[in-house]
Amino acid sequence: MAPPMSASGFLDALRAEGVTVVEVGDWRHHNRNHKGPWGPVHGVMIHHTVTKGSARTVEICRDGHPDLPGPLCHGVITKDGTVHLVGYGRANHAGLGDDEVLRAVIAEKGLPPDNEANTDGNRHFYGFECENLGDGEDPWPQEQLEAIERAAAALCRHHGWTERSVIGHREWQPGKVDPRGFEMSWLRERVRERLKDEGLSFGSCRARGD
Repeated sequence: MAPPMSASGFLDALRAEGVTVVEVGDWRHHNRNHKGPWGPVHGVMIHHTVTKGSARTVEICRDGHPDLPGPLCHGVITKDGTVHLVGYGRANHAGLGDDEVLRAVIAEKGLPPDNEANTDGNRHFYGFECENLGDGEDPWPQEQLEAIERAAAALCRHHGWTERSVIGHREWQPGKVDPRGFEMSWLRERVRERLKDEGLSFGSCRARGD
């Protein structure tokens, strides 16, 4: 069981992995902790936003909307590869998902099909929303894909997780399709290769909400 790192530790881990970070407002204290526990954490979840325009995307992910209050993730990864930190703690990004998937993530094994929505994911996953229309045609710039890889690897490196702790929203909650436009197996392989670099070792919108 892994307790969440501190907000400062989260920021430091991202920067140590070479991520370009922008801090948005009082992100360290912007969360949904009053709605339930945050942690133990077991993995990193990747989403696409179904939005266009970086400024608007960051605003939506920070503030949410009437039927889903923000923050909708911890970091927003825009097209240029910048990670905008919009919240820290419990966030409305994962929603209810499959308990068997969570067990597989904890055991770092291959994922079973997600066919149930019976487990609180907002408690257990760090979340990154990635700016993309999610239509299968909107491109994923190389800078953005590298930032997704680096951000996921940073958290895995800190917690001692393998690439199997990185999952897509579509692998967690039945009916979800994000992230659309690249395969999670491909991303996990990139994270796996990055984690081999010991020289980088650090310190050794579309789900149900609350």
